[in-house]
Amino acid sequence: MKHAFWISVAAGLFLVACDGTTAEAGYCGAANYSCCPTSCCAPSGDYCAAKSNCCTCYKQVREVKWEKEQYTCCKTVYDTVCEKVPVQCTRNVYETRYRDCCYTVCKPVYKTCYRDVCCTVRRPVYKTCYRDVCCKVCKPVYNTCYRDVCYTVCKPVYKTCYRDCCYTVCKPVYKTCYRDVCCTTYKRVCETKYRDCCYTVCKPVTETKTIDVCCGEWKTVTEHCPGPVVCKCVCDPGTWETNCCGCCIYKPGCCRMVKQQCPGTTICRKVWCPKTVKKTVCCTRYVTETKHRRVPYTCVKCIPCTTTKKVPYTTCSYVRECKTRRVPYTTCTMVRQCCHKKVPYRTCRMVTECVTRKVPYTTCTYKCETITKKVPYTTCQHVTQTCTRKVPYCVCKQVCETKYVTRRKCVPRQVQVTCTRCVPRVTCKMVPVQVCCPADPGCCAPSDCAAPQTCCESK
Repeated sequence: MKHAFWISVAAGLFLVACDGTTAEAGYCGAANYSCCPTSCCAPSGDYCAAKSNCCTCYKQVREVKWEKEQYTCCKTVYDTVCEKVPVQCTRNVYETRYRDCCYTVCKPVYKTCYRDVCCTVRRPVYKTCYRDVCCKVCKPVYNTCYRDVCYTVCKPVYKTCYRDCCYTVCKPVYKTCYRDVCCTTYKRVCETKYRDCCYTVCKPVTETKTIDVCCGEWKTVTEHCPGPVVCKCVCDPGTWETNCCGCCIYKPGCCRMVKQQCPGTTICRKVWCPKTVKKTVCCTRYVTETKHRRVPYTCVKCIPCTTTKKVPYTTCSYVRECKTRRVPYTTCTMVRQCCHKKVPYRTCRMVTECVTRKVPYTTCTYKCETITKKVPYTTCQHVTQTCTRKVPYCVCKQVCETKYVTRRKCVPRQVQVTCTRCVPRVTCKMVPVQVCCPADPGCCAPSDCAAPQTCCESK
């Protein structure tokens, strides 16, 4: 079947090339088709497919690339500004004044007097005397002596020696290699979106309300305070007596303590009487109000891109190497040595000694003598006295004044902001395309398919 196909193709090409009009020329020297075998006349495929011709064309392709571009836009920024607003208000001012007030005081006047009193007193007279006392005392007497002591001491003797020591050293050998590593990088794409934002505005509201104000007045109150109770020494009257010699001797009376109350005082004092008064006051309060606005924001997306790069890495291998070194070591031997030293010791003996000392003693004798002493006594006399004092009282008056209240408000302003956006850029490039044209009567020649634009593509 394969050979029949190529035979039919070759026959077709030969018939196209020849221009003979005779039957012999049309049938390649044969008079008719009866001389051809039946297998050669069988259909052997598509003739147009056998005549197809493939060629390479170039086609213009558009490619879109995104580039970053910076642009300037205006953004609204709200600043909070504090301003002082004057407010008229009234306040109470209290003033203290003084007025003269007269009052009467009974003032006691005390006077101390003295009287002479004679009395007999026995006064002790002390005298210090001494007597000799003999006693025996044992007194210790110490003496220091020395004795020889023999002892043995071990003295160390050190000697330094050396020995050879072998040790192994591992020496590192480094080698740099490379391996392929796939890494992912991200490309940023900016996108502007909007969201609803709520903000609060404070709105002032003025109201009038009634408040209670505490005030009052001063009233004068008179009080009587009783005097204190005082202990007073009172002596009874004395008597005159005659002694055995016929002399008159005054014998004083007995003294006793008597409680006596002093006169009281009258006190005038001020008492504050409070009272409540209703007053109308203007107050300002702030009411919050919620508003909405659209706020732009930039959303950034990252697009992954995979790249391959060579990453160096270092390998380390160790090579063993044997070395020798001299190691010092110390030997110690003990040598005995005999030494002598003197050891002190102490002896004690008691010596009896007779000591005489003076021992003091005190004698007491009483001596009678007459003395005169002054005995005090107090007399009281009340004196009436008029005094004047300043009494304070309070006066209330209202004063109008201006206060400044700090209020906040938002002030908008425009600020230039630099933003980044992606701009598309179209580039054209020629791409090779494989085009195949079938050989039919409606198609153009095979030589025309090698052109950049073929007839089949235009068709």
